[in-house]
Amino acid sequence: MKKYGILFIFALILAGRSFSQQDPVYSQYMYNFHFFNPGSAGISGMVCMTATSRQQWLGFKGAPSTTGFSVNAPVRLFGSESGIGMVIMNDKTGFDSDIKLSGSYSYHFELGNGKLGVGISLGMMNKTLNPSWQIPESDAHTPVSGDPLIPENKESHIAFDAGVGAYYSTEKYYAGISITHINEPKIKFSKGEPYLSRHYYATAGYSLNLGNPSYELIPSVFVFSDGHLVQFTINSMLRYNKKVWGGVSYRAGDALTGIVGIELYNGIRIGYSYDFILSDIRKSSSGSHEFMVNYCFDISLGKSPMKYKSVRFL
Repeated sequence: MKKYGILFIFALILAGRSFSQQDPVYSQYMYNFHFFNPGSAGISGMVCMTATSRQQWLGFKGAPSTTGFSVNAPVRLFGSESGIGMVIMNDKTGFDSDIKLSGSYSYHFELGNGKLGVGISLGMMNKTLNPSWQIPESDAHTPVSGDPLIPENKESHIAFDAGVGAYYSTEKYYAGISITHINEPKIKFSKGEPYLSRHYYATAGYSLNLGNPSYELIPSVFVFSDGHLVQFTINSMLRYNKKVWGGVSYRAGDALTGIVGIELYNGIRIGYSYDFILSDIRKSSSGSHEFMVNYCFDISLGKSPMKYKSVRFL
């Protein structure tokens, strides 16, 4: 009954006028800035590709499952430094499946000791509902057909989606703010008309050299809000020789996360994180897993550089 209960909760969320946290959750957000901030496109001066796979709340039927791919690169347009990028994402929750495709552009400014990127993303969101209901045989339960807001049949609709962001990066620290779904696109289902609410993001991090120059301590913070709730994530990462890293994150009221990663000889970075659930969901779930693969290379040299231009892990 608990498994069917979670599906019913997902359905209520989808059928309402608006719903909270429609964007996927990422534990390894420090690798995924371009997923939610178009201002970061090309800011590192390298071509960067990132693929992610997240399986959330294992143990629940219909639990969130997300796969994504991002690529961004520096370009020079009309004599100005800029960046372009693309994001492809598939997010599944219950009988809801979302496919996002967007392109981004960022204009770069030299500011102080670093570089500021101000960007915009334009694309589409394809939302598909394929409901499967199991109603107990009892006069006390209303059939799906009797509710004007609960969908009965498979539906798929596309809506225009847009976002904006600003991202600042130096050798030692970074900071960014962004808004996704800024136009609040409406999804016109046959029953109800939910919309994608605006999501607000802020992130910042700093690289602190320790006594041994081979070690770096990289604390960071990530803040999300949908205009109604605010969620904070704090992270502390220890990196050795810029090749191996590990750390711990705390997402307030949700999870304690362990993160590990390594950079291979060919420059490919592989990361893994595990969420220890802190909410009541932990009674029915074995946690959340997230995998990440990242590769950056200098477009002029065609190979991964030996020296990083930023404390970002991109």
